[in-house]
Amino acid sequence: MKLRKLVVLVLLISLWGGTMMFADSATRQVRTLVNGTALDQSGLLIENSTYLPLRQVATSLQAIVIWDDDAKQAKIYKPNVHMLLLNEQGKTFGAVNSGANLSFEVWAQVDSLKIPISKVKIVIANLSGQEKVIYSEGVDAFKEDFFLRTQTIDYRFAEQGNYKIRFYVMPEQEEDWFMVSEKAVISN
Repeated sequence: MKLRKLVVLVLLISLWGGTMMFADSATRQVRTLVNGTALDQSGLLIENSTYLPLRQVATSLQAIVIWDDDAKQAKIYKPNVHMLLLNEQGKTFGAVNSGANLSFEVWAQVDSLKIPISKVKIVIANLSGQEKVIYSEGVDAFKEDFFLRTQTIDYRFAEQGNYKIRFYVMPEQEEDWFMVSEKAVISN
């Protein structure tokens, strides 16, 4: 009787171990890098198909993700947003002297915007990532293509490093902001 129980136990453990090894080989974690930076969440490789964390990938690619719960559908939109920084003399720039107080404007061109938005904002992020809103406006009518120009902004680039100018949109019927463009200002 004891021998029979032992054989059954060994057989069950063997089957369980084999099942776990098969499950592990059928599902593997995938490390995902976007522009050299790893995502916080891993993707999965299941039966030769790769599944990635959609919101993280979209955020890294500066895209908008809208989840339609009724249709169980994710919609991804990537508008083209180009920003230009102009100093007081009307000349473009991308680098400043460290410690400089600078007056500048942000010009933005938006095209291929496929969904209506309710708001836009532009922020500047310092070296520690703290954002300061430098432009914010509600959007009344849907336009797929438009230009935007801020008022003159006075800002002190206190430290050496990369400051970020970020352009955000808020789609209609949503409460989240999506960053759709980022420009670096190098403070030397």
